[in-house]
Amino acid sequence: MRSASISRKTAETDINVEINLDGTGLYDNQTGVGFFDHMLDQLARHSLIDMTIRATGDLHIDDHHTVEDTGIALGQALSEAVGDKRGIVRYGACLLPMDDALVRAALDLSARPYLVWNVDLPTSKIGSFDTELVREFFQAFATHGGITLHVDALHGINSHHIAEAAFKAVARALRDALETDPRKSGDIPSTKGAL
Repeated sequence: MRSASISRKTAETDINVEINLDGTGLYDNQTGVGFFDHMLDQLARHSLIDMTIRATGDLHIDDHHTVEDTGIALGQALSEAVGDKRGIVRYGACLLPMDDALVRAALDLSARPYLVWNVDLPTSKIGSFDTELVREFFQAFATHGGITLHVDALHGINSHHIAEAAFKAVARALRDALETDPRKSGDIPSTKGAL
């Protein structure tokens, strides 16, 4: 099974992540940040990655360290679980509508981290959650997961819908990229022979 457990402890946060890439999208995520938990649940459900996250952080300051460090740990877990990437499709993309929002995500599990983020969230908060942290999460996740990730919001007027569509679009793209390629199940998907 392609699974991993990562623990990350700093002076600011204590994060534990368990994932199974061959799951059914089961989730149990508790970070102390309600909206973020909701987004992580969407990421698990729509990628079919089983995900359990426990995070405690310096929420008395703000949510930044908890969100960013969860992205780091989740990216590390993904990188460990996928291993040498033998047999995976590697690329994934999704155009995801959610009410007023339309978000496109495209990614490459290339081991070359890069984030292109063209997402305008019209409000600074969703409830008590700072909307700028959506990008911070994906930056940390892409960097530590070795993912080239492009996310573009094509339409949207509601920040909650745009953010949720972004998480769901990335999830669906991950689902496609992590699938086993039935025509090349024993090969690393690169002319270099390594990723």
